[in-house]
Amino acid sequence: MSILVFGSVNVDIAVYAPRLPQPGETLHAQRYAIGLGGKGANQAAAAARLGTPTIFIGRTGRDEMGAQARGLLGGYGLDLAGVAEDDQAGTGIAQIIVGAADGQNIIALVAGANMRLGRADVERAAARLADTRVLLLQLETPLAASLDLAARARAAGITVILDPAPAPEGGLDPAVLQAIDIITPNETETAALLGRRPATAEDAVAAARELVARGCRMAIVKLGGNGVAFYAGDGREGFVPAFPVTVVDTVAAGDCFNGGLATALARGDTLPDAVRFAAACGAIAVTRPGAAAAAPTLAEAEALLRR
Repeated sequence: MSILVFGSVNVDIAVYAPRLPQPGETLHAQRYAIGLGGKGANQAAAAARLGTPTIFIGRTGRDEMGAQARGLLGGYGLDLAGVAEDDQAGTGIAQIIVGAADGQNIIALVAGANMRLGRADVERAAARLADTRVLLLQLETPLAASLDLAARARAAGITVILDPAPAPEGGLDPAVLQAIDIITPNETETAALLGRRPATAEDAVAAARELVARGCRMAIVKLGGNGVAFYAGDGREGFVPAFPVTVVDTVAAGDCFNGGLATALARGDTLPDAVRFAAACGAIAVTRPGAAAAAPTLAEAEALLRR
């Protein structure tokens, strides 16, 4: 059974500096790299690198960056039949600055063709639902299209996971939470959704409970290097401590987490085991630079879990 990812694809231009610049400040950086990005493409690449059959539905522009993005997608073994070329908008581009001191980042995004996903893309995705077990969604594409596909997926018994990033100001309408199965915010996104930022394991579990009370079936609240909490409407809850690793670059750690989570759920892991596997995938991703390029293999994730 496959994972289907409906979402954004960008070309990332990452600059690695000694630290993040202050407003108005110019810093000399050590290097730059161009790679595959966009939360949808990152999650699809992460799942594919774990060996999971993965379908990606997205849009690029009909431009040089689009050709580059499509080539990068193909390098992860992803089927390009689901990636449309848009004549009306350019390919999404993200400018990322990574601070070498702690691996933290700031990102400026031009959405481009990603914000033109619509009915035709939903129809292409719906045609692939028969072989799908898990659907991954994010908020870098039009929400209406994602909700349309989510309704079709849930009607077919498919688990729908929403990464609420970038989190909208004012949070999400309860109807959005009711339209999905699992939501996976980090601490910043949780603050946008609930009005408070979780700082401890207890805070994160409480936040997950509140998100479930607002309508979704399960909530997984990520605290980065402090671990991850989960709560399900049937009463299952827990906290997975972070794996101790050396942080190089936090870009796409959450995407690698979600790719790992979808992989584990698609193969039938229990919720606690799936969260721990996902946490291992996210932990490996922060130990090396890049977005999709940082995603671990299945052997790497399993080795960390055995450590």
